[in-house]
Amino acid sequence: MEIMTTKQASKLWGVTSRRVSEMCRDGRIEGAYKIGTAWVMPADTMKPKDERVTTGKWVGYKRRDKEGQQ
Repeated sequence: MEIMTTKQASKLWGVTSRRVSEMCRDGRIEGAYKIGTAWVMPADTMKPKDERVTTGKWVGYKRRDKEGQQ
């Protein structure tokens, strides 16, 4: 099995290596694991969907969920 580092994935996917590391840490990249302090993943891994909120609708979402409002 061939592996890919976060630096290689960042060049392939067009994001920073820090972002790839965060996705690995959050469990969003299947098959990712650590060797020492470095994250690696299978070479054929596809970039996961970007689920970050960019519309600004996230403001106060935790408070609204707790109160039962939308």
